[in-house]
Amino acid sequence: MYRRRNPFVAHEGVAPLVLVAALGIVIILYANPWLALIPAIVFVYLFLLFRDPRRPVPAVALGVVSPADGEVVTVEKTEACFLPGETYRIRIRINSFGTYTARSPVEGTVMDLRADAPENVDCPANALWIKTDEGDDIVLQFHGYRFGIAPRSFVGFGQRIGQGHRCAYLRLARYADVFMPVTGKVAVAPGDEVLAGSGLLGSVQRQ
Repeated sequence: MYRRRNPFVAHEGVAPLVLVAALGIVIILYANPWLALIPAIVFVYLFLLFRDPRRPVPAVALGVVSPADGEVVTVEKTEACFLPGETYRIRIRINSFGTYTARSPVEGTVMDLRADAPENVDCPANALWIKTDEGDDIVLQFHGYRFGIAPRSFVGFGQRIGQGHRCAYLRLARYADVFMPVTGKVAVAPGDEVLAGSGLLGSVQRQ
């Protein structure tokens, strides 16, 4: 099973933090120390932006956890890509200073949208499709990119991934959509605050 081991700061943030810290040291040694306040402020900002704390996963059978820190803005039924019929779509407004990495909503296998989706279905190329061991399909999609910078997944097709495990860099995305079967149960409502990897969105259930 794929599990990415990170320090408290996401790997993408290590280089910028080291660079800013080095700049601050150079300014202190060779220029006016007061000018070092500028890189110090930038360092704090970057640290908050790239922070990647560990999160405990709730012990809920067939649970679906939030992929990102933020606020639930909508819960509705809709049609999503290859999932048959209606699905629940839970939309989360992402907190820019929440965890920098997205967490997998469920445990399962990463599927290939381009190869495994039904024919004649327009599926978004940037979505992450996870099939649970029970055969339920969960789709995670990010949109509303700031500065045109899209999130980057670091899990590949066919890989196993654990619930709440890191699966992508958010990179300042504004919204996260989680699609789950209507046979499941939704445990959140608009206005609820959720945490990546530990905030319970609902569960997939058999009828």
